[in-house]
Amino acid sequence: MSDRQAIYDTVTAQIEPFNKKGVTLSDATTFQGDLEWDSLTVMDFVAAIEDEFEIIITMNMQAEIETVGQLVDAVAKLKG
Repeated sequence: MSDRQAIYDTVTAQIEPFNKKGVTLSDATTFQGDLEWDSLTVMDFVAAIEDEFEIIITMNMQAEIETVGQLVDAVAKLKG
């Protein structure tokens, strides 16, 4: 299993408690459009991801991350 796949699996597992609509997740799933998250949900989720991977996601990065795939790539980059 690739590192990206492992990160993807962990990220999607972290999304599940917040996935109230039972949306099928993919790289293209959007947080606002598909999952219909508000800003508070996003903040809680980002905190969970930061704790899980021991990284910091800046506000500028958060503003650019719209999909699950973009988040996985950002985590992979931050973990270096």
